[in-house]
Amino acid sequence: MSNRIAVVPGSFDPPTLGHLDIIRRAAALYDEIHVLVVHNPDKEGMLPLPLRLQLLEQSIAEAGFSGKVTVGSWSVGLLVDYAQEVGAGVLVKGIRGQQDVSYETPMAVVNNHLAGIETVFLLADPANSVVSSSLVRQVAGLGGDVSPYVPSAVARYLAQSTPSDF
Repeated sequence: MSNRIAVVPGSFDPPTLGHLDIIRRAAALYDEIHVLVVHNPDKEGMLPLPLRLQLLEQSIAEAGFSGKVTVGSWSVGLLVDYAQEVGAGVLVKGIRGQQDVSYETPMAVVNNHLAGIETVFLLADPANSVVSSSLVRQVAGLGGDVSPYVPSAVARYLAQSTPSDF
């Protein structure tokens, strides 16, 4: 396994500028990045998986770091199984605050015990520290402007949708 390959997992429902910032920063640290849309059984998705993948790919391409970033999905087995399959030694997670640390730490410990995969926490840029996909869904669902919180591709999609879709 190489620590030069990293996986950035998330639900990305929808992708936010905070997600894009973490992906950009991970791409600066590692040779190859796998952005992975994973199913979270604790969350009900708004956007179908193919649309999340499409919006992520468009957002990453528009941001200009698509050459070293691969977008995919994983729903069978453990996240560390995917990491091992692609030769990644690191999972990269964005942390907005103490609640994220409390949620992510047990998973990081278990992933390391299961497969020797390290988890690197990147602190959110303060400009993005209050932005979450669920907050974006809530604001968009009430007809609010979410363009300050999401990549252009996502803003364009949400502007074409009706609030009842969220």
